[in-house]
Amino acid sequence: MLNPSANRLGTESAFSVLARAGQLAASGKDIINLGIGQPDFRTPQHIVEAGIKALQDGAHGYTPSMGLPELRQTVSDDIKMRYQQDVSPELIQIVPGGKPVMFTAMMLLGGAGQEILTPDPAFPIYQSAINYSGATAVPYGLIEENGFAFDAEDVLSKITDKTSLILINSPANPTGGTTPKSEMDKFIKGMEKFPNVKILSDEIYDRLIFSGQPLSLLTYPEIRDRLIVLNGWSKTYAMTGWRIGYGIWPSELIDYADRLAVNVHSCVNAATQHAAITALTGDQSCVDEMLVAFRRRAALISNLLNDIDGISCQAPSGAFYAFANIKNTAFSSMAFQEKALENYGVACISGTSFGGFGEGYIRLSCANSDEAITEAVSRLKQMISDNA
Repeated sequence: MLNPSANRLGTESAFSVLARAGQLAASGKDIINLGIGQPDFRTPQHIVEAGIKALQDGAHGYTPSMGLPELRQTVSDDIKMRYQQDVSPELIQIVPGGKPVMFTAMMLLGGAGQEILTPDPAFPIYQSAINYSGATAVPYGLIEENGFAFDAEDVLSKITDKTSLILINSPANPTGGTTPKSEMDKFIKGMEKFPNVKILSDEIYDRLIFSGQPLSLLTYPEIRDRLIVLNGWSKTYAMTGWRIGYGIWPSELIDYADRLAVNVHSCVNAATQHAAITALTGDQSCVDEMLVAFRRRAALISNLLNDIDGISCQAPSGAFYAFANIKNTAFSSMAFQEKALENYGVACISGTSFGGFGEGYIRLSCANSDEAITEAVSRLKQMISDNA
């Protein structure tokens, strides 16, 4: 008999759209993919060469379940350099991508009778993992009028005696919004009243900020003993397919996180870990170049979308997504997604794939060329005109 929890698992619609776009392209249709959240750049060559060298040097076997000690130390050094914060390598866990951190957090802190606060709209696996754990997902809105930043008072007002965990994501997927430090300060101050509630900060886009300085919750010492941080290499170094990320855990949870990892995946690919060391310690100009490109594309796509009758789009402040308001068009979010792909060859994602607050929006990835973005928005403009 199937475990009833299996029916509570959601999915990530971007992969379904990617598959359908692939089918259409294989049939000869011209498809522009602004759906999947993946850099269109190749992994920088020096990182690739480090992975190859590791394989040639014999890095073929198991590694420690927590990750190579030298990689954990390198992550610690990187955090010290970028945020001036000391994090013990003993609290750093290397995992195959970012998702294991969020899933582990839900498994450890969820369960029947627990409530977990999650942003909405947000990365869909948050709610899927919460539901699978048996906990109740309590959404807090990221609204356009607030620049898609969270409202600290709103989040704090939703905490009850059942709340075990609060999820934070800034810069955010799917909105591209960034919560300012002033609002984060209010949130951290308010959390003094709730000392038993843990916080998971998804900082996977922390080096993809278009203005201002990155902000990590690691810089708030008053919550360090209950803070989980998710980060990794996928977005920053165009290493999505390498499958490597890391979690920073409170001391009371790190052994449980390790035990769950041993049960699920044993350890992370050895050669990938060597490549990750080189990514953090090597030439960072590749990161700067990608950031410049994403910043330019974000401005381009939002400007072009704002030129379409019925569509408006705030310029994203980070990540590489535009979250366009389509409420004044003839389409619901899902109908827009389907019409754009099937009839106009543009892959984008319905805002409802990211939560109820996403109705009336679509997500478009800036991780494509200027030419592709320009052509895609031109097709969407034609779609709106044809269906006015």
